[in-house]
Amino acid sequence: MGRIISIANQKGGVGKTTTAINLAATLAESGARVLLIDLDPQANATSGLGIKRHTLTKSMYHVLIFNEPIQSVAQPTDLASLEICPAERNLAGAEVEMVALERREYILKRALDPIKEDYDFIIIDCPPSLGLLTLNALTAADSVLIPIQCEYFALEGVSELWDTLVRIRHNLNPRLSIEGFLLTMHDERTNLSSQVVGDLRDFLGSQVFETIIPRNVRLAEAPSYGKPIILYDQRSRGAESYRNLAREVLSNHDKKSARQGA
Repeated sequence: MGRIISIANQKGGVGKTTTAINLAATLAESGARVLLIDLDPQANATSGLGIKRHTLTKSMYHVLIFNEPIQSVAQPTDLASLEICPAERNLAGAEVEMVALERREYILKRALDPIKEDYDFIIIDCPPSLGLLTLNALTAADSVLIPIQCEYFALEGVSELWDTLVRIRHNLNPRLSIEGFLLTMHDERTNLSSQVVGDLRDFLGSQVFETIIPRNVRLAEAPSYGKPIILYDQRSRGAESYRNLAREVLSNHDKKSARQGA
């Protein structure tokens, strides 16, 4: 059965969408069947994989509000084993419309349950908030991956998100686990980045991925060409970093599968 990983942080600008696109792509490159769900109304994951938003007739808005099957919304990408369920601007109004719906926190979970076995991984790119869209993603997920920018205020956002995760486990999704904390936008030339890495590893311990995503010009350029980094510049430091992250996620998945089968 596939594993659902939500990529979430209520702070914007931490590399969340970059991670969603490139983790999905590198997992697909490894041979996994992957579905990327763009749940952010800004739709940057959609455009970052070359999907033209103005051409869409169906999106995640239709899945959440009109019960459109996921299969009818999924779009192919330039990677054979990677599909994306796109977002578009109507998704911004979905949170307001969902408030009146029954069991509103479970809408995405109900949509994903029938197709979960069709994929090895389902990656969900959440909006930079802790609203109803993110709650749906975390209620549907097996685990959450949390990108954290290597900056001075990094730990402030972690504590608020941690409190939210505790409430979700208690009230909505007791099986939700931490996939890992991912350190992003690391600048090895500065003492601050190194200090933040040390502080986060001290505070969060083994929950922090070994992989650190560097600041990388090619990684920043890739979305404007509608490509993941492995198709834009496969030899860049950004591409190799996300390949390393995919290996860690695959290793985690294998270990959890082994424990469940024991």
